[in-house]
Amino acid sequence: MRTLLLLCLMAPSPLFSQELPLMPWPTEVSMDQGRLQFTAPIRADVEGQASERITAALARWGQHLAEKAGPAATGESRNGTPLHVRYHAVAGILTPAVDESYSLTIADNGIFMDAATDVGVLRALATLYQCLRHDATGWNFPALRIGDQPRFTWRGLLIDPCRHWMPRDMILRELDGMELVKMNVLHLHLTDDQGFRIESKVLPELHEKGSKGEYYSQEDIRVIIHEADLRGIRVVPEFDLPGHATSWFQGHPELASAPGPYPPETRYGVMDPVFDPTNEATYALLDRFLGEMAALFPDPYLHIGGDENNGKQWNANPAIQAFMKKNSLADNHALQAYFNGRLYAILKKHGKRMMGWDEIGDVPAGAVHALPQDVAIQCWRGKQGLINALRAGRDAILSNGWYIDLCQSAAFHYLNDSLPGEGELGAAGRQHLLGGEATMWAELVDARNVDTRIWPRTAAIAERLWSPASVNDVPGMYRRMEAVSAQLEAIGMQHKSAQAVLLRMIAGNDEITALKQLVDVLQPVQGYKRHQLAAHTTQTPLTGLADAAVPDPARARRITTLIDHVVQSRDTADAAALRMLMGTGYSALPCCNEIATARAKLEQCALEAVSALISWVPLKPDACARFKQSLENATGPFQECEFADLAAFRRLYEAACGPGK
Repeated sequence: MRTLLLLCLMAPSPLFSQELPLMPWPTEVSMDQGRLQFTAPIRADVEGQASERITAALARWGQHLAEKAGPAATGESRNGTPLHVRYHAVAGILTPAVDESYSLTIADNGIFMDAATDVGVLRALATLYQCLRHDATGWNFPALRIGDQPRFTWRGLLIDPCRHWMPRDMILRELDGMELVKMNVLHLHLTDDQGFRIESKVLPELHEKGSKGEYYSQEDIRVIIHEADLRGIRVVPEFDLPGHATSWFQGHPELASAPGPYPPETRYGVMDPVFDPTNEATYALLDRFLGEMAALFPDPYLHIGGDENNGKQWNANPAIQAFMKKNSLADNHALQAYFNGRLYAILKKHGKRMMGWDEIGDVPAGAVHALPQDVAIQCWRGKQGLINALRAGRDAILSNGWYIDLCQSAAFHYLNDSLPGEGELGAAGRQHLLGGEATMWAELVDARNVDTRIWPRTAAIAERLWSPASVNDVPGMYRRMEAVSAQLEAIGMQHKSAQAVLLRMIAGNDEITALKQLVDVLQPVQGYKRHQLAAHTTQTPLTGLADAAVPDPARARRITTLIDHVVQSRDTADAAALRMLMGTGYSALPCCNEIATARAKLEQCALEAVSALISWVPLKPDACARFKQSLENATGPFQECEFADLAAFRRLYEAACGPGK
């Protein structure tokens, strides 16, 4: 199948990207002449017995296509657009080894899909949806041939319902977005200090006392797993051990390394509570609980966390210190390795493969309790941990650089390639790199605005993990991401509508035009800076300006592009476009008048500088002084936000006034 199509590994040209707003970009693309007019419904002909995945996917994507095209493209059933589907195997229980490759041909006589498995058909249907376009002839598909396969087998999204509760409907919604951009692992972080988020029928006191009533029932989990499977998405559960464990101890304080008490935790950070690894009751309880969870989750992997154990309770407990001395455990790394070894045996007994954050690998290979070779590592602290794991012949995935809660740009995530350089790994080591995950930690998001942090930037990460490494053109990525953002909203994501809801709350009424104009050039401060600017807890309302602002806002990106074009070429058309985007003034906004005033003065000074540049007339000293002052006034942060395009204004100042003036 893969040899049938022309190889086109080059990054898409701007025109090609505009015609085909595909993310991830396919491995092979060949455009043909002509088009296929679209008439709903899709009339599918499946060669052989259709699996449940394919039957559900044809109904789902057929509905999405009909909704996108609207009533004008709806015809009688006998006149629908023909789709011919062939696949060669049903994938069964999903694993990282499932073949997701497919070919897609669109011709004037119909649509033809060929895939190794039914999961490959799902990927082809997602691509088909992105191909639907509208022109003077109406809704149609361009004639083309695509051959596609993923670069990596693990393309995940972590969702954290512990810090802020994420109900079942929110999880199910994200599955549709993940399917569109071909992500295939949903990682559910189900226990942490702030909440125990899954029902245990064997040990009900865990969720009854540790969740404040907010948890997934086992039926919820079955629904999530089933709906994920229908979209070719695996569900990997995480139960964080031995640290991040406060919520466990509300039901079982006797298993902690200090007596407690352990009230519900509302703060964030690295907390002291940690399991007592010397207490045999710890392993008896974990055996019962993990055995129950192993039966509930069909995925071969079970994630045990293992991160950010500060060891303070272990250091302060004389019995634990005596145990370490007796068993020649030199430090807390060695003690946690002992704990991990006990967990490994429990999971092995229940048929699961252990996975954890890269701290679990912080033990020398020759140590008494060295990590077993088949434990997989999720690397978050840096790429060196990934390199170390791969060199050791251990399967690993990368999350460092893909923490979407840190509000960095899509370009930052896009250029964070997970594959180390040729000189850092041998061929054997490279084979152990499974892929990576975007992580949506929920300290500063809730179910209302979480989509504004996940989408559309996660589409850039999805492309990095699916598409060839040579597909790395940032402007092209942004052009396509704008279109994919609209596609995501059309199938149910709420990254645009959620912002409008928050803006109405901030404004106190429905008139949000001026506020939206301001927010469209603001972004939340990046990294962990919000925690440095204010004390946040699980009870902090997430209804402020920083919660409504989105990372990497599109309007700020357009302003940045135009400013840089003016600086480089002094083009009058770019200057005119900038004037359309800037200089209209900002209305008085009770919520943020200081920010609006700073922005208005900054844009006014910038337009003076633009006029000077395109006229090739030096900007007067007093104007330069005003511009410099406006930059200082706009530096922020403001209400935990900053202007996303401020660096471009600084470049404009330097071009008009000279550096250092």
